[in-house]
Amino acid sequence: MAAGWLKLSVPLTCALLLSSACHGLQVGYYKKTCPRVEAIVRDEVKRFVYKNAGIGAGLIRMFFHDCFVQGCDASVLLDPTPANPQPEKLSPPNFPSLRGFEVIDAAKDAVEKACPGVVSCADIVAFAGRDAAYFLTRLTMKIDMPAGRLDGRVSNSTEALDNLPPPVFNLDQLVASFAAKGLTAEDMVVLSGAHTIGVSHCSSFVSDRLAVPSDINTGFANVLRRQCPASPSPANDPTVNQDVVTPNALDNQYYKNVLAHKVLFTSDAALLATPATAQMVRDSANIPGQWEAKFNKAMVKMGTIEVKTGYQGEIRRNCRVVNH
Repeated sequence: MAAGWLKLSVPLTCALLLSSACHGLQVGYYKKTCPRVEAIVRDEVKRFVYKNAGIGAGLIRMFFHDCFVQGCDASVLLDPTPANPQPEKLSPPNFPSLRGFEVIDAAKDAVEKACPGVVSCADIVAFAGRDAAYFLTRLTMKIDMPAGRLDGRVSNSTEALDNLPPPVFNLDQLVASFAAKGLTAEDMVVLSGAHTIGVSHCSSFVSDRLAVPSDINTGFANVLRRQCPASPSPANDPTVNQDVVTPNALDNQYYKNVLAHKVLFTSDAALLATPATAQMVRDSANIPGQWEAKFNKAMVKMGTIEVKTGYQGEIRRNCRVVNH
């Protein structure tokens, strides 16, 4: 069942894909040790995403949230334990909004049956994010995602708060947050395009976009006010589509929404704050295929953040717990 783009005759080093070295990651890393892994993960992602496109959005977001905290090491998957009651997944940026954990569990189970003890959870998260993008672009975005990551043993909710840029960030804060992970301002603008899919809880934007003067389009704001309570609470915090035009497609509509001031977050509106980033938004909105090509490369680049090697990591038997 492997698609042609998943079969590679020769592993490509990451350096061929990017200008910077990629910590020993390779496309086709499991070619000999678990040759069907990418097809197995893709089949599981397909099964879930075709039932609910929002799960695909969750998997792309999970990849981002994993890589920005402790690097791309599946630390976001670890469940609470008596010794570690507050892991990343229970941090406010992730709980209760982050979703797709059941997809990773299903993929890991299937991979373990085929190749026990070989494939890291971190690589499964990367493959799942890649495959979600493939299905949400109607099979057009074919990302050559290198692999070879190890799973981390540390997961701390405070690190998620410290490292993940919140939706209230301004442009300078966003650029600094991405720069701390080796990503450029353009990478930030490009990866923000993932907000073209999925939903957001009202609590993420009501207080700083609807309750105070902002640049948000008046008509759009009124629609949101009808969908959201004036003071969201854990008991009353509905979700709304991030992109009302093409909510189930990973496409460049987000940038058209930014230009029209029809975006949910301060961090979305902030992309227009400088001439340089505003031009990136216009190009992404207006030049066919440009954003998709840049998003492809940015996903690969993001997947190289702080990769663990050697004794720094392990290959977890269960993605939710460290090995003992």
